[in-house]
Amino acid sequence: MDFGNFMHGIRENRTLLAAAAHLDVSRQVIMRLEDGLPTKLTKPQIESLIDFYHPSADDRAEALRLFEEVRAQDKASKAQGNSKGMWKAYSDQVAPNFEKFLRLEGVAEGIITYQPLIVPGLLQTPDYRRAIIRIEMPALSAVDVERRLELTAKRQVRLEENGFRMEAFLDEAALRHRPCTPAAMSIQLRWLTESSERDNVSLRVIPFSVGPHRGLTIQVFTLLRLPRGESGRALPPVVYAEGAIGSVFHENQEEVDVYDQAISGLREVALSEDDTRDLVNRVAKEYAT
Repeated sequence: MDFGNFMHGIRENRTLLAAAAHLDVSRQVIMRLEDGLPTKLTKPQIESLIDFYHPSADDRAEALRLFEEVRAQDKASKAQGNSKGMWKAYSDQVAPNFEKFLRLEGVAEGIITYQPLIVPGLLQTPDYRRAIIRIEMPALSAVDVERRLELTAKRQVRLEENGFRMEAFLDEAALRHRPCTPAAMSIQLRWLTESSERDNVSLRVIPFSVGPHRGLTIQVFTLLRLPRGESGRALPPVVYAEGAIGSVFHENQEEVDVYDQAISGLREVALSEDDTRDLVNRVAKEYAT
């Protein structure tokens, strides 16, 4: 991703079409390169592309250094395995667009998510997650259900990593909807409060009583903050917006700004972390009775 971001930066006035024509490849190949996705471009092709962009001597050297770093890391990952790519073994269980989300989630230094109806995946208990899967795909085999649960559990390891932070906003409806049994809901909500005790997890609920707020129109989204790359350049944040049929990534700064403004609005109306825990515990007790 760092290398792709750097290549995008030095492309400057060259269009994607011109870059693709220079290498006699499709425009999508250059797009994948700049998105940090694997391509089959060789080192001579990369060198030719860099020269086509006419960068400064320093930028040319940096681009080649980053490319060699990518190749070295790729070789090491293939030899030893890479926990950041743990989702690849479950690629047949996720939508194509969700693979990109998992890749970004695996390297993000922090995420901010808004979930108006269900608990975020990183905070779901197995029974709750199983119920959600069954609602979405009732005919899915028991084996594939369990594989999806394994993927969720492996994703949740991120919460234990130093330097990773999660900020989650839930509507009160997410506490009140009951996709699973009352007993399972009680366990799920108690797990929410336990998780929110972590230093790197902030959980805040937007109660019904606040009335109109930006979350009512912005819908489900997750904003991923990415770390600064080895090149020293900051990787721009990415927003993953979910829909009933598909999903979309927003990477344009103007689009991301819309979600940043929505996050500011959610922070204004959401309960404090302590008041959130009180509410969640209260609802959990209701399910337990």
